[in-house]
Parts: sequence; structure tokens; C-alpha cells
Amino acid sequence: MGIEGKGGGTVLGDMRVVSFCHYLQGPAATQYLADMGAEVIKIEPPKGAFERHWAGANTFADGVSGFFLCANRNKRSLAIDLKKPEAREVVYRLIDRADVVVENFRPGVMDRLGYGYQEVARNKPDIIYASATGFGSSGPDATKPGQDLLIQARSGLMSASGDAENQPTPVGCAAVDQHGGALLAMGILGAYVKRLVTGEGTRVEASLLNSGIDLQTESLTLYLTKGATPDAFRRGPNLATWFHGAPYGVYRIADAFVALSLNDLGELAAAVGSERLVELQDLDPYDGRDRYSPVLAEELRERRYAELAEALDAHGIWYSRVQDYDDLRHDPQAIDNQVFRDVQVGNKTATLVNHPLRYDGEVPGLHHLALEIGEDSRNILADLGYSPSETEALIEADVVFAPS
Repeated sequence: MGIEGKGGGTVLGDMRVVSFCHYLQGPAATQYLADMGAEVIKIEPPKGAFERHWAGANTFADGVSGFFLCANRNKRSLAIDLKKPEAREVVYRLIDRADVVVENFRPGVMDRLGYGYQEVARNKPDIIYASATGFGSSGPDATKPGQDLLIQARSGLMSASGDAENQPTPVGCAAVDQHGGALLAMGILGAYVKRLVTGEGTRVEASLLNSGIDLQTESLTLYLTKGATPDAFRRGPNLATWFHGAPYGVYRIADAFVALSLNDLGELAAAVGSERLVELQDLDPYDGRDRYSPVLAEELRERRYAELAEALDAHGIWYSRVQDYDDLRHDPQAIDNQVFRDVQVGNKTATLVNHPLRYDGEVPGLHHLALEIGEDSRNILADLGYSPSETEALIEADVVFAPS
């Protein structure tokens, strides 16, 4: 059964979206839209989308995948066999009343199924048709599988995050997928504004490769403009990036780790109370970073957080204690920002991450969560004008699928 509730998120109350999306990039994009009030119908295969059957760390809440829960709220589920000829009428009835079609299959898959851009636009010229792929719709790698870790490797993100020669370092989350979902949603919203103004549709194309590159806009611009070489990535273990000056990085102290942002070296020396740092305060923060950061690390190692934080605050130093996920869950600012939402799923409690924005002071609410495959199939067909008997005939013919 779905979870119903109240909440905000009516910014896109008139937008209708048909989503042929699975994994994370596409579902994340359509969840952003659904949170803002768009009506999103998730088209699923008879056995359900991939993310219903897999979850990182084997995380299931009463049989429901945590991976599914993270990116599929506020959508309705229609389970249908797209390979059946009878499915075509159902899908095109949906598309006829929609503003947006979103898909994140490899290039050519939707064409083979009969729902590619050319076919859809021929039936509905004003459609916004958004596609998300791994590498793009053309080019030598267009048909290769795109996945977050592979794109982190391909885009240079791993090399820039770690030591390109000794140990490239992946980001500890699916950053490219999630950023890709946000970019795809942004593109759809831009096309929707155009449609409202001109009545014209738009072909929107996104890719994980471009998303991984876009994440590094600052870093890449600096690297390529400077004419740097891979040696630029080499740096001391405390330094966070290849392009920031000291003390920008993470340092172990007696009872925690502390991240230090860009700070005046003289003020930092005064805050730490270190003569050794005073002697280094006139160094160029970038050129002298590998000389400065080891000394700072030694000076901080025996300090305790409460004492250090008081001194850093007194001197206006930008810093943060490094938190883990347990710390974050109880962070007073995260609580005030209403970042997390507990949802009862059967006999388990699942904790979701809310929509990241507020609208008129409110975080969009959770009004539906389709916990079962095809949970909304009957209601969706009724909205399309199918009678109960016609709907049951499609279910009996294994064209449409719904819970008993």
C-alpha cells in the first residue's frame, strides 16, 4: 500500500510527467519534479524497476529496497509490458496528456520499444522529451554502460580527489548520479518554461559523463587555463584539493578530525598559539602548502576539539569538525533544516532525505510512496478513461500489472 500524507510542493502543480527511468540518475530527476508538485507516473516493467530489487549494504525496510525509497517518492507506479502491442495505446494515452517524457535507457532502446523521440514527437509535437544516458546520444562510447564509479574514473574526478599516480580516490557517494539527476531536472524545468511561453516542445539530453565533468568546473578551468600537468595533483596527505592553498584540508586532533578552509595564516598561527606557524605565516599558501601543512598537522595533533574550537572561533577561523552519519542525523542545523524524514514501511522505519529546497518556507511533503509494483495501475487507467472491465482485461492479458 502507498503512503499518503500532507505537505507543500505545489510549485509544479500543473506539470505531468511520464517517467521511463530506473537506477538513480533518472529517478532522482523525476523525484525533484514530483516533490515540487508535478504529477509523475513511473512506468515499470512487470517485475518492477531495477532499484526495487537491489540496495546498497543490503538495506531493505520490510522488503522494500532502500535504493528504491531514496529516489521514488511522490510518484505513481504503472507496471506494464512495453513489448506487448496492447501497451502502445495505454502509453500513448498517457503521453498525450503529458508535458514531459523522461527516460534514461541506453541510446536506441526507446526507439526499439516504439517510444523514441521521433515517434513521440510525431504524435505530440509539443512534448518535452528528456533523455539521460551514460556518455551521450552519439559518439564512440554512446552505447557503453554508464555508472557512477566508472564516470568518476573517466571524468578525472578520481585523479583530482586523490593522488593520480599512487591512489586515485573515489567520492564516498554516488555524487555523479545525484548531480546528473539535478541537472536533468534543471533542463526539464527550462524546457517547461519555454513550453509555457511559446507552446513548443524541446529535446533535452543529459549524460553522466557531462555531469561528472560539470562537478569539476572550477578545478578543470584552473587546471587547463594554468597549463598544469598531473604533477599538480601531488600534495601532502592533509590537503583536500590540488588547487587550494594551505591550510585547506583535514587534520587529525586528539579526539576528532577537523577540516580547515582557506584562512589567513597569521590568524591561524595566533589561534593555534604556535611559534612554528608564526615563522611560516608569510609563505605563499599555495606554493608553500606542502611545507606548511605537515607543521600544522603536528601542532594540532594533541589538541582537543572543545579547546581548539574556542580558539578558532575567537580568531574568525573557518573550520568544521568532521562528522559521521550518526553525528549528522542529530545535527541541530540539519534538524532545523528538516533534512530527514522518518517513514513507516511495514514493520520497519525508513529514514529518507527530504527535498533540499524550501518553497514559501516549507519543505515539500511526502504525499505518496508506491511500495508495490504497479500499485497505481488501476487508478491511472481509470484516469485515462478505461473502464474497470477494460482494465481487468489488460491485467488478465499480462499487459498491465497490479496488486491483487
